Amino acid sequence: MTPTALMPRFPVPTLELNTINGTTFNLSSSGAENFTLIVFYRGLHCPICAKYLIELERLAQEYKNRGVRIIAISSDNEERAKSMAEKVSANLVEFGYGFNLSEARQWGLYISSGRGPTSIGIEEPALFSEPGVFLVRPDGTLYYGSTQTMPFARPSFQDLLAGIDFAITKNYPARGEFSGSL
Repeated sequence: MTPTALMPRFPVPTLELNTINGTTFNLSSSGAENFTLIVFYRGLHCPICAKYLIELERLAQEYKNRGVRIIAISSDNEERAKSMAEKVSANLVEFGYGFNLSEARQWGLYISSGRGPTSIGIEEPALFSEPGVFLVRPDGTLYYGSTQTMPFARPSFQDLLAGIDFAITKNYPARGEFSGSL
């Protein structure tokens, strides 16, 4: 089965899950002024994810200053999600866990099979999603989306921040919305 493609300017799937701080994250009531940044990561087993999330945490205040709420999400259980948050010294980045893989497919994420312990000695789950980064407007529509089949060569959070600045100051619309016949 192939992942579904989300369309810019159209509603994204519902998203509600538990966070490691004991609350429930619900995208429809995220309270973001300009965007919600959703970062789907592979899980605790992924050293590249940890490095990527460290960079996100480093820039988190800049995102917050621009009215962007951030959540990092995986299908890991609570204990593994807490371990990842500790590993990246998360302070402003919120961590959700237990993301259902059938919902991951609705977001267009690719699913991989576990292959045992990774280079850092942590067991991969039997199944997990590959990375995805999304900016969702407060009205629940997709503004930006990027999905990957591999853990490497992800969108730069610094570049994305510059894109958000441009989008806000120029009232730049989401692109890629054409779905007519070609």
